[in-house]
Amino acid sequence: MLPPPRASRRPRARAARGAVRLQRAFLRGPLGVLRLLQLLAGAAFWITIATSRYQGPVHFALFVSVLFWLLTLGLYFLTLLGKHELVPVLGTRWLLVNVAHDLLAAALYGAATGIMIDQTQSHSYCNLKDYQMSCAYHAFLAAAVCGGLCLGLYLLSALYGCCRRCQGEQEVA
Repeated sequence: MLPPPRASRRPRARAARGAVRLQRAFLRGPLGVLRLLQLLAGAAFWITIATSRYQGPVHFALFVSVLFWLLTLGLYFLTLLGKHELVPVLGTRWLLVNVAHDLLAAALYGAATGIMIDQTQSHSYCNLKDYQMSCAYHAFLAAAVCGGLCLGLYLLSALYGCCRRCQGEQEVA
């Protein structure tokens, strides 16, 4: 018996690849909740910086926050829709990719938070009650708090991923 022609196999492969399944376990699980909190805190971080008058090393903090906000958004939706296997090479190691992303984000958010703390301290002169000039002290202080929150969330997410990996799990959800 001859195998069926290749043309008849393709529609099934396309249908399997094209099917979108919402991963409700991920959405309700700890990593899904952490990703949403990371997105919210990251957006607060970069919006706070972007709406203030900034210069110098604050550009790096803004770059880090926008970069990891976009990467986290991509990871969140690829995992939520179950499409991580379409990512070349990395899709088969999705849990490891998530842990590496979280550790790198935590390290760079640590640097960005340090920059924002330094900027807050250098603008502390305008934290006086009767100071009339415009000052970015409060924006930098809020950004430093948001950066610290992002750092904590990414560390918690990396710890959760490492625990799942040590338990022998291969999937994120």
